[in-house]
Amino acid sequence: MSTRPLLLGARGLWEQLAREPGSFPSAGGVNVIVSPASELCPPGWVGVVALGGSALVTAPDESTAATVRTALAGLPPVALVDAAAVREALPVAGMLGPAALAYVSPEGFRPATGPSTVERLPGGHPALRVLEDAAGEDDAAEASLDEITSGAFVVREHGRVVAAAGYRSWPRRTAHLSVLTAPEARGRGLARTTASAAVADALAAGLLPQWRARPPASRRVAAALGFEELGAQLSLEPAPEGPAARPLATLLP
Repeated sequence: MSTRPLLLGARGLWEQLAREPGSFPSAGGVNVIVSPASELCPPGWVGVVALGGSALVTAPDESTAATVRTALAGLPPVALVDAAAVREALPVAGMLGPAALAYVSPEGFRPATGPSTVERLPGGHPALRVLEDAAGEDDAAEASLDEITSGAFVVREHGRVVAAAGYRSWPRRTAHLSVLTAPEARGRGLARTTASAAVADALAAGLLPQWRARPPASRRVAAALGFEELGAQLSLEPAPEGPAARPLATLLP
């Protein structure tokens, strides 16, 4: 599969989340729309998704949209998901991301191979909560294993789950991946092993796997499995006044 079908699928997904079908502009374009119910960002915020050289921006009202259009005019689409570039142009009170968005086709998927045995557990299995506690609040929040709608694909060591992956069903038959490894088990390929099983399950069901991540290590795992980074997502809380930004570490749910 070429990149284009992946790109069309990804754009269709984010247009639906923006509540505005057909709103992604052609390559090189930026479209700022008013969408109070947009799921690109928290309520009242500005959401930005750049994919394949164009960007879709949602604002909660026309006044905010006008401010955004004026402030970001002239910036190329890729700069709209660059935190530093946006802060230079637009006063913001809070920021989520940016996070890379990557997708994989059945033809591009590179399954992991290795000695670890992968077991499938129900998505709500208590062993996953134990893993989240071991990983810490920040990593657990980014992985969001508690929100998966698939089964959980896990690796155990000494009876304890040390790595797990699964996916949450998103609109337009998208499988949003979640992957988490215990701190002491990282760097040994277990994230790739469990994620590979989850991706294989999603592809077998005819779903489009989506990998959203900020940490370089997570992005490397996705690349190893054949995911292609097509763009990024950034959410902005408009500042009532003043240019100072308050960066936030948590990704959107």
